[in-house]
Amino acid sequence: MACSSILKTVCLHVNRIASKADFKSRPAGNWISPEYKWFFEYPLPIPSIKPSKFTYIHNATTTPIDYYEVEVKNFTKQIYPDLPPTQMVGYDGSSPGPMFVMQRGREAVIRFSNKGPYTMAAHVHGQYNRAPFDGWAADYANPGQYKDYYYPNSQNARTLWYHDHVEYLTGEHAYRGQDGMYIITDAEEQALGLPSGKYDVVLALSAKVYNADGSLNYDTNNNAGLWGDIIQVNGQPWPYFDVEPRRYRYRLLDGSISRTYQLSLVVGLDETTIPFDVIASEGGLFSNKVTTDSIAMSMGERYEIVVDFSGYAGKNITMKNAYGMGENVDYPATDMVMQFNVGTSVSDTSNNGEVPSSLRYIAPAPNAQVVKDFTFERQNDKWLINGVGFSDIEHRILTRPLRGEDEIWTLRNGAGHGTHPVHVHLVDFRVLSRTGGQNSVLPYESAGMKDVVWLAAGETVQVLARYAPWPGVYMFHCHNLVHEDHEMLVAFNVTQLAGWGYTNDTIFIDPMQPEFRPKDINPADYVVDAIMKKLAWFYSTNAYNMGNETDCSSATKHRLTPAAKV
Repeated sequence: MACSSILKTVCLHVNRIASKADFKSRPAGNWISPEYKWFFEYPLPIPSIKPSKFTYIHNATTTPIDYYEVEVKNFTKQIYPDLPPTQMVGYDGSSPGPMFVMQRGREAVIRFSNKGPYTMAAHVHGQYNRAPFDGWAADYANPGQYKDYYYPNSQNARTLWYHDHVEYLTGEHAYRGQDGMYIITDAEEQALGLPSGKYDVVLALSAKVYNADGSLNYDTNNNAGLWGDIIQVNGQPWPYFDVEPRRYRYRLLDGSISRTYQLSLVVGLDETTIPFDVIASEGGLFSNKVTTDSIAMSMGERYEIVVDFSGYAGKNITMKNAYGMGENVDYPATDMVMQFNVGTSVSDTSNNGEVPSSLRYIAPAPNAQVVKDFTFERQNDKWLINGVGFSDIEHRILTRPLRGEDEIWTLRNGAGHGTHPVHVHLVDFRVLSRTGGQNSVLPYESAGMKDVVWLAAGETVQVLARYAPWPGVYMFHCHNLVHEDHEMLVAFNVTQLAGWGYTNDTIFIDPMQPEFRPKDINPADYVVDAIMKKLAWFYSTNAYNMGNETDCSSATKHRLTPAAKV
């Protein structure tokens, strides 16, 4: 029976109660956390947008640099209604942390002040920063220190995220609260008429384990993985989200430590799936949408989808997750993610049209002659790449692509097991092929540019990237963060140098360059005059071609000779 607008709220509440009554835990193992009983009873949290504190504008060029401040600190969060709050450590005392929404071409400096109990290194996952601002795992701030990270925001519109990246502790720090969303938007994207404002929503998925007292349990299962029996979206276990019967844009992130997902949308709790359009992955919008009724995601991957709820007024739509994905351990309720409660009226019809047939131009894949091989496997108690881990300082730079060179990397699951989402910093890449395992590249994997690719058991995957725009030392690693913290983290050196060493003019090459390292927190550094001087100094370093975004990004579009200068 249709609900009148007067009874809308009551009807949605009744629908939620009915949905909860229909819920039955599936026989897929036992709870390891205290059993969770409040399915679809609490609303989806929406991260707040972080405002800038100041803007520096260079007198001659009028180039702006927006300045932000974020504190890493302790906080508590109520996860179980009947247990004590959970102790966490996060950005500005929240998890997920505040969301950054950046306009393409406006540079930013974010000061991360470490007022928490342990070390901190911030990585904006998917942005092509200069090496000292990329969150190099050994470049960490101790408690009582801060670091200024200088970001170009010069890429096309895309969904990024930021998280901790401290050597050997990335997984636990992210698990305990250090992650958040980072969005770049641009005029090209805004002109497409895609759902925007309150109809453009981030959905950051995670999976946790809790102790009987409500505290987090970080058990890596002999360093194999932490799959989690409590599924959370934007930090809330199994939330609901009230939607209108119109189109919504959802920015999906698998922010879990080790859990992979295969997501679908079903009417109620039955198996009738509804289709949706995939419009973007890590590298931004596709050329054309890909319509599907399910999407598979590994850790660190992002996809953007458009869902049309117009045919489901007054109904509940459940986001389901398939059992038996990869090496996941399944638990009683890990086949559920969240629920959408569809109302009966639309308050705003703007940006509610069909997804455009053409979204953006992506150049054809170039021909690449260079092919390099990297094998991901466990050896005893370590997860290694070509037999090397991050603690092997003399050998952890595995390869040296020339700046502007197109290379094909062959990624192999050497031992035939383990789930390895491979993340390459600095670059966007194309997924060319997959053999073994699934034995095919999914349509939404090949439709756009990516920075993470799922390397599952028994698989070999080939990816193609142009190693630009910057020279410098950058990381690549497995984004099963348990594996990363147990050595599956190495580096590459994008260079035009003849050897491995650095000369005095190779600024920004070394991620541990002293002038950009963390500093002790000093109140004098936080006054307006000091901040403005620091921003002027950043500008003077010419890190990003003095704000010339066109020159900055051109290296990703056209081949450069090895002698080319930034």
